[in-house]
Amino acid sequence: MEIHANVIDRLRRLFARLDADLVRTMGRRGPWALRVSLGLVFAWFGALKLVGESPVSHLAEGLVPGISTALLVTVLGLWELGVGIGLLVGKAMRIVLGFLWFQMAGTLALLVLRPDRIFVDGNPFLLTLEGEFVIKNFVLISGGLVLGGTLRPIMKSSGARKTA
Repeated sequence: MEIHANVIDRLRRLFARLDADLVRTMGRRGPWALRVSLGLVFAWFGALKLVGESPVSHLAEGLVPGISTALLVTVLGLWELGVGIGLLVGKAMRIVLGFLWFQMAGTLALLVLRPDRIFVDGNPFLLTLEGEFVIKNFVLISGGLVLGGTLRPIMKSSGARKTA
């Protein structure tokens, strides 16, 4: 019985070490993997718009009065490609993430501006293919928030405030 308890205790300690190592590795590598994967997604989607192969470019039709769909899709493509490259390079992340969130806000605006294209028969629980494409942006926004949380503060807080 004593041998059995000893083996179980050793296995528990081994599992705890492996778990700690995995968690530490994910904490170190995860933000990098998230930044690179977000960068690839944005660069890819932007490039598709620029070469006229985006399957969702039609969502931009008539969206901004006075601006042609072709111009709007080109601007969005350049914007997304720029965000993607910025994420891949990993510099000026505050600016890159600001552009990411601004673009995501515009995309999510389609929920209000184009509900006919997003929801099946106006039902908010039934998404069209375009709706699924738009809704996935909540994950991209969350990824941007996680990356933003890894940034170092610009200035260190003094901790205590002076009162007048």
